[in-house]
Amino acid sequence: MAKQNHSVAHTSPQTTSLITPHTPFGLIGRKLAHSWSSKIHAQLGSTPYTHYELEPNQLEAFIASDVWQGLNVTIPYKVDVARLADKVSDAVQAVGAANTLMRLPHGALYAENTDVQGFDWMLEHFCTTQLDTAHAATLLAHKKVLVLGSGGASRAICYVLKQLRALPVVVSRTGSTTYTNLLPQHQDAVLIVNTTPVGMYPHDNNSPLHISTLQALPQLKGVLDIVYNPLHTYLCQQAQQLGIPAQTGLSMLVAQAWASSKLWQQRELPKDCIEHIEKDLQQHIANIAFIGMPGSGKTSTGKRLARLLKRPFVDLDNAGALACGMPVASYINRFGEDAFRQIETEVLAQYSHESGLIISCGGGVVTRPENYNLLHRNSVVVMIDRPLNELSVENRPLSQTRGIQTLATQRMDLYYSWSDHVVRTTGSAQTDAEATKRLLGL
Repeated sequence: MAKQNHSVAHTSPQTTSLITPHTPFGLIGRKLAHSWSSKIHAQLGSTPYTHYELEPNQLEAFIASDVWQGLNVTIPYKVDVARLADKVSDAVQAVGAANTLMRLPHGALYAENTDVQGFDWMLEHFCTTQLDTAHAATLLAHKKVLVLGSGGASRAICYVLKQLRALPVVVSRTGSTTYTNLLPQHQDAVLIVNTTPVGMYPHDNNSPLHISTLQALPQLKGVLDIVYNPLHTYLCQQAQQLGIPAQTGLSMLVAQAWASSKLWQQRELPKDCIEHIEKDLQQHIANIAFIGMPGSGKTSTGKRLARLLKRPFVDLDNAGALACGMPVASYINRFGEDAFRQIETEVLAQYSHESGLIISCGGGVVTRPENYNLLHRNSVVVMIDRPLNELSVENRPLSQTRGIQTLATQRMDLYYSWSDHVVRTTGSAQTDAEATKRLLGL
């Protein structure tokens, strides 16, 4: 961990005199294109904040340089920076990995693991808000927790769990407990924490556990996934499908950044800013997906909302037409609705894990159950509800052949049950877009 011949620091170093408004902060890792750290630190006050994508052979020289004052560290360098540091915290000493570096007076490097503080905050907040438990220790003391993965994040989380007197069991592809043999000996687990990247963008249709495994854990109270992109991982969606409370890792990301920023700035930051920043990120990261009957105004409302919010707009029918190589109506007439629905699902999967889009869905998107998870993976779903007698059937083959009333009978309950919000049409797409903006607090 720390360089040889250097002591372990057990308290945060005092470096107030080194901190100035121009002190550079940043994040180092290998692939950082989808990181949200700079947005978080802009609100915490630890700026300017830069992303540094480094190859392994560049790491040591960069750490030794004097271009930075404080760094966050992500995959794959957390173990390396713990080794390169001059002084490390108790958490880093125990875990063997660091995600935060700080330059001390006279140039020495201090390593901290704020993933520990971030997960501790996430766990406590989850237990108090979703499990109605006063403290995490009340739920977890002397109880089994399955920790998926055995990397640096796993070690940090096990460190927190052991402090709460929980009994963490590490599950990995090899070792005494694996994904294939965890049952039945660990069916008494009360919590699952995923620390693996399985289910992370862009491979967000994957889960480290099959839903049948979750079903076989009768004492399971909750599922935590430290993956934060997408906002709702497939593992968490599986748990929620079974009525098990679940949460992804955006709050942990913000909380660990909060702890890092406090260290760098050497000042207290209010804890309530964690929830404020998390909510702000969710609003700006989440797609807004419109569903509703054919002709209800999803596309026209979506286009105007995209202009209001300065966001990209995607019409899934147009995207589907590109994938089909012809207009959707022509494709349905030639090959049938089922063939088009398969293509529609593939197109939805392509866009559903992106962030910050305004998406207009085809009227039949709710007819395939697998589309539910895709829509809710990274989107707030808004139903545009227009009276049936105002719906147009022009260039809509299913509305023409089956009739609007028949389609409404088949789909209306699905629209309501799939939507997070309902906007009743006001008579103009512009006012509907403005109403949606207000409804979502944007």
